[in-house]
Amino acid sequence: MASQETVGFVGTGLMGHGIAANILKGGYPLRVIAHRSRTQVEDLVGRGAVEAKTLAEMGAACSVVFLCVPASPQVEATIHGLLEGLKPGSVVVDCSTSDPVSTVAMAELLASEGMHMADTPLGGTPVQAEAGELSAMVGADAETFARIEPVIATWAKTIRHLGPVGDGHKMKLLNNFLSLGYAAIYSEALALGAKAGISPQTFDSVIRGSRMDCGFYQTFMGWIIEGNREAHKFTLTNAFKDLRYVENMANSAGVANPLGNATKNSFAEALAAGGSGAEDYVPHLVGFVGGRNGVKLEP
Repeated sequence: MASQETVGFVGTGLMGHGIAANILKGGYPLRVIAHRSRTQVEDLVGRGAVEAKTLAEMGAACSVVFLCVPASPQVEATIHGLLEGLKPGSVVVDCSTSDPVSTVAMAELLASEGMHMADTPLGGTPVQAEAGELSAMVGADAETFARIEPVIATWAKTIRHLGPVGDGHKMKLLNNFLSLGYAAIYSEALALGAKAGISPQTFDSVIRGSRMDCGFYQTFMGWIIEGNREAHKFTLTNAFKDLRYVENMANSAGVANPLGNATKNSFAEALAAGGSGAEDYVPHLVGFVGGRNGVKLEP
C-alpha cells in the first residue's frame, strides 16, 4: 500500500508521462495539469488521475508535487503558482534539469513558508521512464528524502541521495557535461572521418563493441547509422540550455571550464545554423558539424 501522500505532477511530456503513470501504478492519488498538449493528461486521467485546472488548485490538494518542466524559469513560475495553494509541510520535487543557484533560491523561498524542496533530476530515456527504470539523483535533507523516497521508487530503478538541496542538479549537470561532450566529440570525429575517407559505417564497425563503446554512443549513433530519428530523444535546445547551466556552475565555483565552453559552442553553432531545437535531437549535431566542414552527413 502507498503512503497517504497525495501527489501532484506538472509536466507530463516525454519523460513526465512515464513517471506520472508509474506513480499511479504505485497506488498514489495523482493530480495532473495540462499545458501545451492534452494528450498525455487525458491518458493519465483515463488511468485514474484527477485533472487540476490551476496550479493553486493542485497545490491545495497535494502534499507532494513533482515538476518535470524545461528549465529554471518554468520551475520558478510553477512554484510561485503552486504557492497560492500549498499548505505548510508540503514538498516540491523538481525532476527538471535546473540551475542549482535557482534551485537553492526556490528551496529558501519554500522554507520561508514552512515547506520543503528536493531536486531529483533524472537519468535515462523516455522508454525507461515508461518502464519505471530511470535513475534519480536526489538533493534533499534526510527527513524530506525519507518521505519522498517511496514515491520516487515507483518510477526509479536507482536512487542516489547525494546531499542537500541543489546537489542533485549539480550532479546532473556534471553528467550532462560528460554526455554532451561525447556528442560533440563523436560529431567532430565523424566529420573528420568522412572528410578523410572513413565513413560513419566504418567508424562504427571499429568503435561498437570496443572499449570506446557505451550506451550513450549506441543511442547517439542510432540516427546516422540506422536512420532512427527517435533513438535519442533529447533536443539540441535542451542540450544548449544544460551546457549554459554548466557554465553558470563553473563560474559560481570559480573553475575554468574550457572543454565545457567548447562543447556549449558546438551546440550554439548548430542552433544558429538552423537547428530547430523542438524538432532536432542531439544526434543531429553530426549533420551540422559535417556541414561546417563541407561534408554531408546523414543516414
